[in-house]
Amino acid sequence: MDGFIGELIGTCILMIIGAGCGATLNLKKSYGQANNWFYVSIAWGFAVAFGVYVAGQFGSQGHLNPAVTLGFALFGFFPWKEVIPYILGQFIGAFIGATIVVIHYYPHFKETKTAEEGNTVGIFATLPSINNPLFNFLSEVIATFVFIFTLLNLGNFTQGLKPLIVGFLIATIGLALGGTTGFALNPARDWGPRFAYTILPVPNKTNAHWDYAWVPMCGPLVGGILAAGLQFILH
Repeated sequence: MDGFIGELIGTCILMIIGAGCGATLNLKKSYGQANNWFYVSIAWGFAVAFGVYVAGQFGSQGHLNPAVTLGFALFGFFPWKEVIPYILGQFIGAFIGATIVVIHYYPHFKETKTAEEGNTVGIFATLPSINNPLFNFLSEVIATFVFIFTLLNLGNFTQGLKPLIVGFLIATIGLALGGTTGFALNPARDWGPRFAYTILPVPNKTNAHWDYAWVPMCGPLVGGILAAGLQFILH
Protein backbone atom coordinates (compact mmCIF):
# COMPACT_ATOMS: atom_id res chain seq x y z
CA MET A 1 0.00 0.00 0.00
CA ASP A 2 2.91 2.38 0.74
CA GLY A 3 4.13 1.88 -2.82
CA PHE A 4 0.70 2.69 -4.26
CA ILE A 5 0.31 5.88 -2.22
CA GLY A 6 3.86 7.01 -2.94
CA GLU A 7 3.55 6.40 -6.67
CA LEU A 8 0.15 8.09 -6.82
CA ILE A 9 1.28 11.23 -5.00
CA GLY A 10 4.68 11.38 -6.69
CA THR A 11 3.23 11.01 -10.19
CA CYS A 12 0.58 13.59 -9.36
CA ILE A 13 3.30 16.08 -8.35
CA LEU A 14 5.20 15.27 -11.56
CA MET A 15 2.09 15.95 -13.66
CA ILE A 16 1.12 19.18 -11.94
CA ILE A 17 4.55 20.68 -12.53
CA GLY A 18 5.06 19.26 -16.03
CA ALA A 19 1.60 20.00 -17.44
CA GLY A 20 1.63 23.33 -15.65
CA CYS A 21 4.75 24.13 -17.65
CA GLY A 22 2.91 23.16 -20.84
CA ALA A 23 -0.05 25.35 -19.95
CA THR A 24 2.22 28.28 -19.09
CA LEU A 25 3.85 28.02 -22.50
CA ASN A 26 0.73 27.56 -24.60
CA LEU A 27 -2.35 29.23 -23.19
CA LYS A 28 -3.27 32.80 -24.10
CA LYS A 29 -2.64 35.58 -21.57
CA SER A 30 -0.25 33.43 -19.57
CA TYR A 31 2.93 35.29 -18.63
CA GLY A 32 5.04 32.35 -19.77
CA GLN A 33 3.68 32.04 -23.30
CA ALA A 34 6.72 31.28 -25.46
CA ASN A 35 7.99 28.16 -27.16
CA ASN A 36 11.28 27.62 -25.38
CA TRP A 37 12.45 24.00 -25.46
CA PHE A 38 15.12 24.59 -22.81
CA TYR A 39 12.38 25.79 -20.47
CA VAL A 40 10.26 22.72 -21.23
CA SER A 41 13.12 20.28 -20.67
CA ILE A 42 14.24 21.85 -17.41
CA ALA A 43 10.67 22.09 -16.10
CA TRP A 44 9.94 18.42 -16.79
CA GLY A 45 13.30 17.44 -15.29
CA PHE A 46 12.51 19.20 -12.03
CA ALA A 47 8.94 17.85 -12.17
CA VAL A 48 10.38 14.34 -12.05
CA ALA A 49 12.95 15.24 -9.39
CA PHE A 50 10.40 16.68 -6.99
CA GLY A 51 7.98 13.83 -7.73
CA VAL A 52 10.70 11.33 -6.79
CA TYR A 53 11.47 13.21 -3.56
CA VAL A 54 7.82 13.19 -2.53
CA ALA A 55 7.25 9.55 -3.53
CA GLY A 56 10.30 8.49 -1.53
CA GLN A 57 8.93 10.13 1.62
CA PHE A 58 5.78 8.00 1.32
CA GLY A 59 7.65 4.71 1.11
CA SER A 60 7.84 4.35 -2.66
CA GLN A 61 10.95 3.73 -4.74
CA GLY A 62 9.98 6.74 -6.85
CA HIS A 63 9.50 5.03 -10.21
CA LEU A 64 6.58 7.29 -11.32
CA ASN A 65 6.69 5.41 -14.61
CA PRO A 66 5.37 1.98 -15.74
CA ALA A 67 8.36 1.60 -18.07
CA VAL A 68 10.63 1.72 -15.02
CA THR A 69 8.43 -0.53 -12.89
CA LEU A 70 7.84 -3.20 -15.55
CA GLY A 71 11.41 -3.21 -16.86
CA PHE A 72 12.83 -3.50 -13.33
CA ALA A 73 10.41 -6.32 -12.42
CA LEU A 74 11.06 -8.38 -15.55
CA PHE A 75 14.73 -8.72 -14.69
CA GLY A 76 14.54 -9.05 -10.92
CA PHE A 77 15.32 -5.48 -9.91
CA PHE A 78 11.86 -5.01 -8.37
CA PRO A 79 9.34 -7.41 -6.75
CA TRP A 80 6.40 -8.49 -8.94
CA LYS A 81 3.93 -8.17 -6.06
CA GLU A 82 4.42 -4.39 -6.15
CA VAL A 83 3.97 -3.95 -9.91
CA ILE A 84 0.17 -3.53 -10.03
CA PRO A 85 -0.04 -1.10 -7.06
CA TYR A 86 2.80 0.99 -8.50
CA ILE A 87 1.34 1.17 -12.00
CA LEU A 88 -2.17 1.93 -10.72
CA GLY A 89 -0.74 4.72 -8.59
CA GLN A 90 1.17 6.14 -11.54
CA PHE A 91 -1.83 6.31 -13.91
CA ILE A 92 -4.24 7.61 -11.27
CA GLY A 93 -1.71 10.16 -10.02
CA ALA A 94 -1.08 11.43 -13.55
CA PHE A 95 -4.84 11.78 -14.15
CA ILE A 96 -5.34 13.70 -10.89
CA GLY A 97 -2.37 15.96 -11.60
CA ALA A 98 -3.72 16.82 -15.06
CA THR A 99 -7.15 17.52 -13.57
CA ILE A 100 -5.64 19.97 -11.10
CA VAL A 101 -3.91 21.79 -13.96
CA VAL A 102 -7.22 22.05 -15.84
CA ILE A 103 -8.83 23.64 -12.77
CA HIS A 104 -5.90 25.97 -12.16
CA TYR A 105 -5.82 27.23 -15.76
CA TYR A 106 -9.57 27.04 -16.48
CA PRO A 107 -9.99 30.77 -17.34
CA HIS A 108 -7.01 30.54 -19.69
CA PHE A 109 -8.50 27.53 -21.47
CA LYS A 110 -11.64 29.63 -21.97
CA GLU A 111 -9.53 32.37 -23.58
CA THR A 112 -7.60 29.93 -25.79
CA LYS A 113 -10.14 28.87 -28.37
CA THR A 114 -8.24 26.90 -31.01
CA ALA A 115 -5.36 24.50 -31.40
CA GLU A 116 -3.47 27.20 -33.29
CA GLU A 117 -3.73 29.45 -30.25
CA GLY A 118 -2.32 26.70 -28.00
CA ASN A 119 -5.31 24.80 -26.63
CA THR A 120 -4.11 21.29 -27.49
CA VAL A 121 -3.59 17.95 -25.82
CA GLY A 122 0.14 18.74 -26.11
CA ILE A 123 -0.14 20.62 -22.81
CA PHE A 124 -0.75 17.28 -21.14
CA ALA A 125 0.51 14.55 -23.46
CA THR A 126 2.98 14.16 -26.32
CA LEU A 127 2.72 14.59 -30.07
CA PRO A 128 5.42 14.12 -32.74
CA SER A 129 7.07 17.05 -34.43
CA ILE A 130 7.04 14.98 -37.66
CA ASN A 131 4.35 12.30 -37.88
CA ASN A 132 6.26 9.15 -38.79
CA PRO A 133 4.97 6.29 -36.61
CA LEU A 134 7.96 3.97 -37.02
CA PHE A 135 10.56 6.62 -36.26
CA ASN A 136 8.38 8.18 -33.54
CA PHE A 137 8.27 4.75 -31.88
CA LEU A 138 12.04 4.31 -32.25
CA SER A 139 12.62 7.78 -30.78
CA GLU A 140 10.69 6.83 -27.66
CA VAL A 141 12.50 3.49 -27.42
CA ILE A 142 15.91 5.15 -27.69
CA ALA A 143 15.19 8.01 -25.29
CA THR A 144 13.63 5.71 -22.68
CA PHE A 145 16.46 3.22 -23.01
CA VAL A 146 19.01 5.95 -22.26
CA PHE A 147 16.94 7.17 -19.32
CA ILE A 148 16.32 3.81 -17.65
CA PHE A 149 19.75 2.33 -18.29
CA THR A 150 21.29 5.38 -16.62
CA LEU A 151 18.72 5.18 -13.82
CA LEU A 152 19.65 1.57 -13.12
CA ASN A 153 23.22 2.65 -12.47
CA LEU A 154 22.33 5.38 -9.96
CA GLY A 155 21.46 2.99 -7.12
CA ASN A 156 18.70 4.19 -4.76
CA PHE A 157 17.63 7.35 -6.57
CA THR A 158 15.20 8.61 -3.91
CA GLN A 159 17.93 9.54 -1.43
CA GLY A 160 20.00 12.70 -0.94
CA LEU A 161 20.69 14.65 -4.09
CA LYS A 162 19.97 11.73 -6.42
CA PRO A 163 16.44 12.86 -7.34
CA LEU A 164 18.00 16.09 -8.60
CA ILE A 165 20.42 14.03 -10.66
CA VAL A 166 17.43 12.16 -12.11
CA GLY A 167 15.86 15.52 -12.91
CA PHE A 168 18.97 16.71 -14.72
CA LEU A 169 19.05 13.38 -16.57
CA ILE A 170 15.46 13.92 -17.77
CA ALA A 171 16.24 17.50 -18.80
CA THR A 172 19.33 16.38 -20.68
CA ILE A 173 17.41 13.66 -22.52
CA GLY A 174 14.77 16.25 -23.38
CA LEU A 175 17.35 18.61 -24.80
CA ALA A 176 19.18 15.86 -26.69
CA LEU A 177 16.45 13.47 -27.81
CA GLY A 178 13.11 15.13 -27.07
CA GLY A 179 12.76 17.26 -30.18
CA THR A 180 11.21 14.43 -32.20
CA THR A 181 8.31 13.25 -30.00
CA GLY A 182 8.33 15.46 -26.92
CA PHE A 183 10.08 12.67 -24.90
CA ALA A 184 7.15 10.96 -23.20
CA LEU A 185 9.44 8.30 -21.65
CA ASN A 186 6.48 7.31 -19.52
CA PRO A 187 3.11 5.72 -20.50
CA ALA A 188 1.36 6.97 -17.34
CA ARG A 189 2.58 10.54 -17.82
CA ASP A 190 1.07 10.45 -21.33
CA TRP A 191 -2.09 8.32 -21.11
CA GLY A 192 -3.41 9.53 -17.74
CA PRO A 193 -3.39 13.22 -18.78
CA ARG A 194 -4.53 12.41 -22.35
CA PHE A 195 -7.54 10.64 -20.85
CA ALA A 196 -8.19 13.61 -18.54
CA TYR A 197 -8.14 16.00 -21.52
CA THR A 198 -10.54 13.66 -23.33
CA ILE A 199 -13.22 13.28 -20.66
CA LEU A 200 -13.03 16.50 -18.61
CA PRO A 201 -15.02 19.61 -19.65
CA VAL A 202 -11.96 21.52 -20.81
CA PRO A 203 -13.14 24.70 -22.58
CA ASN A 204 -12.44 24.79 -26.32
CA LYS A 205 -10.51 21.52 -26.24
CA THR A 206 -9.35 20.00 -29.50
CA ASN A 207 -8.39 16.50 -30.68
CA ALA A 208 -6.79 14.25 -28.03
CA HIS A 209 -5.03 12.26 -30.82
CA TRP A 210 -5.56 8.75 -29.47
CA ASP A 211 -4.44 7.55 -32.90
CA TYR A 212 -0.89 8.46 -31.84
CA ALA A 213 -1.16 7.29 -28.23
CA TRP A 214 0.23 3.80 -28.90
CA VAL A 215 3.67 5.37 -29.46
CA PRO A 216 4.13 6.87 -25.95
CA MET A 217 2.69 3.65 -24.50
CA CYS A 218 4.69 1.03 -26.41
CA GLY A 219 7.94 2.90 -27.11
CA PRO A 220 8.83 3.58 -23.44
CA LEU A 221 7.84 0.05 -22.37
CA VAL A 222 10.12 -1.48 -25.01
CA GLY A 223 12.94 0.93 -24.17
CA GLY A 224 12.64 0.16 -20.47
CA ILE A 225 12.66 -3.60 -21.02
CA LEU A 226 15.72 -3.37 -23.30
CA ALA A 227 17.58 -1.21 -20.76
CA ALA A 228 16.80 -3.53 -17.85
CA GLY A 229 17.69 -6.56 -19.97
CA LEU A 230 21.07 -5.11 -20.88
CA GLN A 231 21.73 -4.22 -17.24
CA PHE A 232 20.87 -7.80 -16.25
CA ILE A 233 23.23 -9.26 -18.86
CA LEU A 234 26.09 -6.95 -17.94
CA HIS A 235 25.76 -7.56 -14.21
